[in-house]
Amino acid sequence: MVPRIPSFLAGTILVFTSPLAVNGQSASPEYLDEVERIAAAPPVAEALRLAEAHDDWALERLIELTEIPAPPFLETERGIRFGELLAELGADSVWTDDEGNVIGLRRGRSSESTVGFGGHLDTVFPKETDVSVRVAGDTLFAPGIGDDTRGLVVVLSVLRAMEEANVVTESDVYFVGVVGEEGLGDLRGMKHMYQEGGLWPDSWIDVDGGGIGRTVSMGLGSVRYRVTFQGPGGHSWGAFGTANPAHALGRAVRYFQDVADTLTRNGPRTSYNVGRLGGGTSVNSVPFESWMEIDMRSESPEMLSRVEQVLLSAVDRALTEENELRRVGDALTVDNDRIGMRPSGEMDPDHPLVQRALATTDFYRQPAYLDRSSTDSNVPIALGVPAVTIGRGGIGMNGHSPDEFWINREAYVAVQRALLLLVAQAGLASPAS
Repeated sequence: MVPRIPSFLAGTILVFTSPLAVNGQSASPEYLDEVERIAAAPPVAEALRLAEAHDDWALERLIELTEIPAPPFLETERGIRFGELLAELGADSVWTDDEGNVIGLRRGRSSESTVGFGGHLDTVFPKETDVSVRVAGDTLFAPGIGDDTRGLVVVLSVLRAMEEANVVTESDVYFVGVVGEEGLGDLRGMKHMYQEGGLWPDSWIDVDGGGIGRTVSMGLGSVRYRVTFQGPGGHSWGAFGTANPAHALGRAVRYFQDVADTLTRNGPRTSYNVGRLGGGTSVNSVPFESWMEIDMRSESPEMLSRVEQVLLSAVDRALTEENELRRVGDALTVDNDRIGMRPSGEMDPDHPLVQRALATTDFYRQPAYLDRSSTDSNVPIALGVPAVTIGRGGIGMNGHSPDEFWINREAYVAVQRALLLLVAQAGLASPAS
């Protein structure tokens, strides 16, 4: 059966590319052979069959979990249901850590190493958002339906197939619903797992993205600030001459862009964006406070540090100049609050985990490429822990939008690919004697 495309996409060829992608990647014969052997093993072959057979169940779970709101810092209710499902599907033990990550342990034969396999619980939408799912054929419409609720369902589907087919791995596997991936969550769930004394899986496979051809093996670092200028404020006529936080803010944006524009035109790809501004009480009042939020990203940690310093220098210059213009009242002050920091890093394309990700893509005859993005994998990659992020399958569009939708176009293939990759990384245990 050919999946239905929404009428507004009819006649459209959907091509997804990334300027950060490394195209034309292929796995070495060693890993291609490894994946072929694993896929042919009777328990794995049965698990792959079940992954397709469970497709209707997976869609039911996708609707169920999508309709449980999970705004940043408010993922508890969804996490509880995710944990219940982990237990129902056969995890040996299930718990929630101090940060809210929901973890299901499936023990391996040797338990000498661990593999983390997860998706993130949170979505970008506020609590009051209507997250009811509307189904039209094979298309599901709802905020958060793809990013990353579908990723959670892939994690659950892999666990179910492995349990029912009795696939035994050498390594322990953690099946995880991670909190705090989006926005100001700032990867808090992953940072908690990889802090000193944390869970610290020896390798990590994340499910968060589109098709199965893309493997994120490079973490895109970012730094975010909330800059707040503060002053005495007052009436626009009666307090004229008072240092104005809004005027200082405008200067800071201009000075920041003047330098950042030149800095980011060459070298490692780097971006900057003033995304939100606010403050003031009325049009005829000098604001007592004006603020902005800034996002900066770069492939290079060194370049990210440079553009961050450009911002802070611009803010200092704007503060000084606005205070020099004041005729009455107290001087302005400024608070530079770093509200987000996502580390960057890169996996060696020849690393076994990356090679296995490429080999499992090739197994399903999909064009493979390595990409750079900002996902939960940023944290382990930056720490030198092997990690990749793989796609959740199907076709999804309008992520981070109330108009988000997801199409079940052979999405079970993403479950199969994830299962193969997980078993290859965790090691397929030989049958018990």
